[in-house]
Amino acid sequence: MHKPQSLASTSPAAARSHLAMAALAALALSGNAAAQSEVAPSTQSTSTAPQWGLGIGVGVFQSPYLGDDNKTRALPLLHYENTWLRVAGTGADLKLGQWPVGASSSIALTGRLKYEGIGYKADDARILAGMDERKGGFWAGGTATWMHPFVRATAEWTADASGHSKGQKAMLQLDRRFSVGPLGITPRVQAQWLDKKYVDYYFGVKASEAQPNRPQYTGKAATALELGLRLDYPIQPKQTIFLDISSTQLPDEIKRSPIVGRSSLSRATIGYLYRF
Repeated sequence: MHKPQSLASTSPAAARSHLAMAALAALALSGNAAAQSEVAPSTQSTSTAPQWGLGIGVGVFQSPYLGDDNKTRALPLLHYENTWLRVAGTGADLKLGQWPVGASSSIALTGRLKYEGIGYKADDARILAGMDERKGGFWAGGTATWMHPFVRATAEWTADASGHSKGQKAMLQLDRRFSVGPLGITPRVQAQWLDKKYVDYYFGVKASEAQPNRPQYTGKAATALELGLRLDYPIQPKQTIFLDISSTQLPDEIKRSPIVGRSSLSRATIGYLYRF
């Protein structure tokens, strides 16, 4: 594993890894683990005072590409939220509205914009030598979240707003937060559908890139499954530490690619957040 680096001294390839880890840390901090606040809709819809949070996170994650090392990164964390906007790391949500459904549940809609640092350069791993660069970029779309005291269900659709892959993704996630004294425990399960253009761009091999050890490969639409767990603990009224771990099972449509060297991807993020 690599040692943590500063953003100022990283190469472009390493900078992409920083951005990817920022997104993972932000999800662990305010996306996957926000069930405790969103299950109580009134706390989301009536508060008009902006909420700020600053902290630091350290993450370890695996690359799917054959021969590419695990990454370890230390990153600052930024969280901001008001009545209409939520910003966390490399993503932002525009709150479009929230409506009650029955006596104890509600549905919320958001517009979403986020940066994802997936991709590679030819010098990231030996198997990628001679390949064209695959770029990360901005993804835009929306979410619909059903919030109930027993579960939170989130559906998300996004499309490649940067135009690199021209792909689309859809995600369905179920999570719930349990309290054991001050300790919060949030398990989750997620299914993410990736369209053909996405899989072909990031995991395909074009005819012009084919070599004896790297045959041409055309990607197909695929669905990846993830299991995750987040732990959060308040060490002071405004200070929280958290740990988020997950494992993603890659589908056959990705595993069959000659540039992919794993059947699953694991990641872990530990961090600290101070809320003002």
